[in-house]
Amino acid sequence: MGPLQGLRIIELASIGPGPLCAMLLADMGADVVRIDRTEPSGLGVPMDKRFDVSGRNRRSVALDLKAPAGRDAVLRLIDGADMLIEGFRPGVAERLGLGPVDCHARNPGLVYGRMTGFGQSGPLAQAAGHDLNYIALTGALHAIGPEGAKPVPPLNLVGDYGGGALYLAMGLLAALHERKSSGKGQVVDAAMVDGAASLMSIFYGMHASGRWTDQRGENLLDGGAPFYDTYETADGKYVSIGALEPKFFAEMAQRIGLDPRFVKGQYERKLWPEMHAAMREILRGKTRDEWSALLEGTDACFAPVLTIAEAPHHAHARSRGAFVDVAGVVQPGPAPRFGRSTTEAPRPTPAVGTHTDEVLAEAGFGADEIAALHESGAALRP
Repeated sequence: MGPLQGLRIIELASIGPGPLCAMLLADMGADVVRIDRTEPSGLGVPMDKRFDVSGRNRRSVALDLKAPAGRDAVLRLIDGADMLIEGFRPGVAERLGLGPVDCHARNPGLVYGRMTGFGQSGPLAQAAGHDLNYIALTGALHAIGPEGAKPVPPLNLVGDYGGGALYLAMGLLAALHERKSSGKGQVVDAAMVDGAASLMSIFYGMHASGRWTDQRGENLLDGGAPFYDTYETADGKYVSIGALEPKFFAEMAQRIGLDPRFVKGQYERKLWPEMHAAMREILRGKTRDEWSALLEGTDACFAPVLTIAEAPHHAHARSRGAFVDVAGVVQPGPAPRFGRSTTEAPRPTPAVGTHTDEVLAEAGFGADEIAALHESGAALRP
């Protein structure tokens, strides 16, 4: 089920954006076969598979990529694949004998997705890094944080997942579409620095026009504008106000009792400090839930700031089935939605090697070949 039903993807196990990209494609119906390591890699944060949400909807085959028999088994699986996703440093896949040249020699139509922080080329290509480092190079990190304070890490949403996983998924699907006319696969070089920079496009335009400064907390969308900010409430919780447009700001102001003179001068920056102070004072006067009862569902551009524990229980999330329970773990459901190609309920992350024999048999391995892989240690069952 799902719009990508019939698509076969080989995922070489990695951390961060690679697994999330594979999850998104698997959620849409692709058959994603993850090649897990036969021994723990030491990468990432150790986690019980039940809680590894981004590993859902996979089949797991455990192979030793450093063993010739394990590598050859992967190449045979690639013969029948549409895509491959790998997240090694540049050159590692080539040293393993699983680089684009090796794979395209066997399967010229393979779309080969490469996920890195700095890209396949450039002076930093071989450097270690994480989301925070990648977005630091793009201007994104510098722009996030309160006035007069240090930049704030936006979780790892901007580099790993926004600039990495989503751009890799888009690139893979674009290359798949191009294959329809060319008949050939190609390499998709998805770098988190490139994707995060692309996400900053509107801000570079605003900066060039003089409408965005390099001072944190002084701009329209970084908390500098009092009508686009978060506010503490009487119970120590928070609400968000995003009333950018004058008509929405006017409605918000009327509903909370803000002085009408601020409505007339909404975009007069000299009024922003006073307006901020007035809104802080007003919004501290009620609890978060009291403000929700008054403002939710109106054109005041309001929402309560919910915790991870609270978000799945919000009425809107429940009405859309935005969160699902998978083996006792509450997690976001597949997105986006499709009119005809409905997606299945997610399956939990499998134990390493759960589908080793099953997938190898589908690829034409005989029982004796599978047994030999296990005996040599090149393959692993749970």
